Amino acid sequence: MSSTAAFYLLSTLGGYLVTSFLLLKYPTLLHPRKKQRFLSKHISHRGGAGENLENTMAAFQHAVTIGTDMLELDCHITKDEQVVVSHDENLKRSTGVNVNISDLKYCELPPYLGKLDVTFQRACQCEGKDNRIPLLKEVFEAFPNTPINIDIKVNNNVLIKKVSELVKQYRREHITVWGNASYEIVEKCYKEAKRTTHYVQKSKVSHLAF
Repeated sequence: MSSTAAFYLLSTLGGYLVTSFLLLKYPTLLHPRKKQRFLSKHISHRGGAGENLENTMAAFQHAVTIGTDMLELDCHITKDEQVVVSHDENLKRSTGVNVNISDLKYCELPPYLGKLDVTFQRACQCEGKDNRIPLLKEVFEAFPNTPINIDIKVNNNVLIKKVSELVKQYRREHITVWGNASYEIVEKCYKEAKRTTHYVQKSKVSHLAF
């Protein structure tokens, strides 16, 4: 290899190493840091199931009081098209009544049992006195500045439309993440949000499903 070729090879390699080091140390030199709407390190799953009855106003209030960064909750829709906060479509586990939420009007929903198994943690139960199934709009009204992750539990077009309308109505587009583990549901959520809002990022519609 000639001295000229060796010089160019070493120069190229040296330039590559220097550039790689600089970009590794200062990654925003080429791409500015993406501005985050909010940062969540502590997410209260079902409002903090295990400390209170899951998905209740008492659970959400407790989680916010102790400083959670985000509430996670689950939604279904009733026969009279009210968006309610509940993990299960069938209420046998949570209320003792073998009936589906979609078959009842909101005023007909039975109360939660006073003590429930925490389904995602073995040998753990939650209990509390607040046994009412809340409306999603109640949660929005009570915690207007708290980021919320909504799990759309069923592939229902009316439910998706109603959730999107509520997010817009309460001006929560910037602090609400909603979707499901199902790609089909996520696509519907994104299309609905895009249709009803002036600004939407696909990253807002993701999943956090348990």
